[in-house]
Amino acid sequence: MASERDGSNSTRNLTNQFVQPAWRIALWSVAYSTVLAVAVFGNLIVIWIILAHKRMRTVTNYFLLNLAFSDVSMAAFNTLINFIYAAHGEWYFGEVYCRFHNFFPVTAVFASIYSMTAIAIDRYMAIIHPLKPRLSAKATMGVIVCIWSLAVVLAFPLCYFSTTRALPNRTLCYVAWPRVVDDPFMYHIIVTVLVYVLPLVVMGITYTIIGVTLWGGEIPGDSSDNYHGQLRAKRKVVKMRIIVVVTRLCWLLPYRSLHLLWLAMSSTIQPIIYCCLNSRFRAGFKQVFRWCPFVRVSSYDELELQNTRLRPGHQSSMCTLTRVDTSILSKDKSTYSRGNRSRLNSEPNNKDS
Repeated sequence: MASERDGSNSTRNLTNQFVQPAWRIALWSVAYSTVLAVAVFGNLIVIWIILAHKRMRTVTNYFLLNLAFSDVSMAAFNTLINFIYAAHGEWYFGEVYCRFHNFFPVTAVFASIYSMTAIAIDRYMAIIHPLKPRLSAKATMGVIVCIWSLAVVLAFPLCYFSTTRALPNRTLCYVAWPRVVDDPFMYHIIVTVLVYVLPLVVMGITYTIIGVTLWGGEIPGDSSDNYHGQLRAKRKVVKMRIIVVVTRLCWLLPYRSLHLLWLAMSSTIQPIIYCCLNSRFRAGFKQVFRWCPFVRVSSYDELELQNTRLRPGHQSSMCTLTRVDTSILSKDKSTYSRGNRSRLNSEPNNKDS
């Protein structure tokens, strides 16, 4: 609070209307600290699971890695600063970080939403056109680089026009557009179309076609248990992707405080969704928290992250051994070995006779 004298020698108080009561700031601080801690460590665990296990290095998981990286970066560099600025109405962090603060959220959101769009297209190709070749690891990295490059280009005006302004009672961080009315409106329209409308339309179409295919019928003449098991697994994966997309719809919230809260919450919920709906991610989380007394890592969990591919570097689903196939091959191998041993044991007798 600051005070000054006007011409009539009366005192007029200049208050910062954005300052919140101490009890409310303390309450929100505890809530935000908890959410941010879970978001940062949860997404770091997701990154570790993908990078540390060869079986998890697939096209889809590379995009999940990019999604987790953008979330953990947002939580570490922006969300806490956003909370402090929203709670105090005072910018404490200088002009350089002001530019980064306005630039990086749009960059990270763009990278996140287009990573989910790439996952939707990848799932569409894998389920609707399973015989067509999948993206290689190098092509996937190229797509990720293109996503971040486009994100930087889209968010660059926010970095370029950001500045700070010192007022008598507080400092502001804002985007000083050359044309105060027209520029923000046009930029908002461009961001809405590129970051929200276009990717949501693409994901809506692809997941609708996938859903109709997976839940609308079965392949004629194929009623094996292995087929039904793979179908259930694909349905579970698609459900997980759809839930993640739904949690990201919070970006459309109009109010800043709700947007900040739900953006942090969506970054937190995402690792929880992976843990609950994907057995391999769940096995990875169990390995990380195996020191907890209530967490038990079974032999099944240990096998979940082991590499069982015929050709680990190949991304085609045709080269992946399921647990059923592995058990069949192991039984055939043991039967073949027993047959060879019995034949070898009988050969000396035949020679002697």
